[in-house]
Amino acid sequence: MTDAPDVAYAVLNWKARIRMKFVLACWGSRGDVEPCAAVGRELVRRGHDVRMAVPPDLVGFAESAGLPAVAYGLDWSAILEAARNFWGFFFRNFWRIQNLTRFWRENWELATQCWGAMSTTLTSLADGADLIFTGQSFEPVAANVAEYYGIPLATMHYTPIRAHGQFLPFLPAPLARSTIRANDWLFWRLTKKLEDAQRRELGLPKATGPAPRRITERGSLEIQAYDEACFPGLAAEWAQWNGQRPFVGTLTLQLPTDTDEEVTSWIAAGTPPIYFGFGSIPIRVESPTDTFAMISAACAQLGERALVCSAGTDFSRAPHLDDVKVVGTMNYAAVFPACRAVVHHGGAGTTAAGLRAGVPTLALWWASDQPLWGAAVKRLKVGTARRFSTATEKTLIEDLRTILSPEYVTRARELAGRMNKPAESVAAAADLVEDLARLRRVG
Repeated sequence: MTDAPDVAYAVLNWKARIRMKFVLACWGSRGDVEPCAAVGRELVRRGHDVRMAVPPDLVGFAESAGLPAVAYGLDWSAILEAARNFWGFFFRNFWRIQNLTRFWRENWELATQCWGAMSTTLTSLADGADLIFTGQSFEPVAANVAEYYGIPLATMHYTPIRAHGQFLPFLPAPLARSTIRANDWLFWRLTKKLEDAQRRELGLPKATGPAPRRITERGSLEIQAYDEACFPGLAAEWAQWNGQRPFVGTLTLQLPTDTDEEVTSWIAAGTPPIYFGFGSIPIRVESPTDTFAMISAACAQLGERALVCSAGTDFSRAPHLDDVKVVGTMNYAAVFPACRAVVHHGGAGTTAAGLRAGVPTLALWWASDQPLWGAAVKRLKVGTARRFSTATEKTLIEDLRTILSPEYVTRARELAGRMNKPAESVAAAADLVEDLARLRRVG
């Protein structure tokens, strides 16, 4: 009879020898793509064959992380701009139907092109794959291809998008869940022609309901790529899915940048600064210079230094000031722990980096899932939030005074101790997709 330790050792060796093919299809901004790339790089390190499919304007980014990548759909910046034009015009001139119709048609044409191009690329790329791993944007495209090949699907959610009771804190939980389900149904109806066309081309029957419901019912893995501590009670609410929605923590590459040494030296030369940055998507302001003036004036009033990461926003015309430093990019993991507080757009990745660093947060949100993260920061009492367009020098001073108070600093440090470590988060996500793919091979 073989001893149990020998069996366990043999199983581990068998698992280690299996080389599998993973296709990671992710569409969106760098904040959408980086979590997938982090998992992809870990799978490559483990000896697997990995192929990335990302927006054309982010192929270079994926390749810089050491991952082979192909263009997936259209440039994310083109679709983003069209969507912002529509919603910006809608909120300012909703009564001008003719113009709204024109903007809507532009969005629909781009979405049609993007969906079709994605399906073609992914169908080719996933031939012979053991698993498809996808982000939360354009989930149905990947779900349909996975169904076509009969292979497992793993989704990565960097914010809770499945029905749950914390979506709108001011609503009763049942109503909040119903709101998300209604949004899923509405999205399905709006994109039904696109999805029907894809499924028809793949030889699949028409879908009879929203993709989120179908993905869950198929038993797909729905990785929650953020910390359970950020949404207390959510894991218990989703316990009915028997581990189908595991929390792993935020997934990040933590890549060094050319400015890291320069930034570290500047920080060390004075008092800890307040970080300001608004992500890779250019913020919609009349003048970035005015935003810079608001930041510098507020920090001067408070006697604080400011570290500004321009990223997608052009601060090139901002004046040079001794107590304000502007850089293009930086490694959040290296810089945030040395800051007094972080002020940003409320993106999932940046929010997590600030919480992991144990410093208070001010989220000046403007789109997408950012209000949800702003609400989470307020609920956890580790910071505050407001819409970016309502921020002024006066409100910025008031908000910074609030989050720099001792009680916010203490709570931020306490929460940091409950956040998952980046390397552990990536390893956990890779373990999950490996195990799901192996189950299919064994079955």
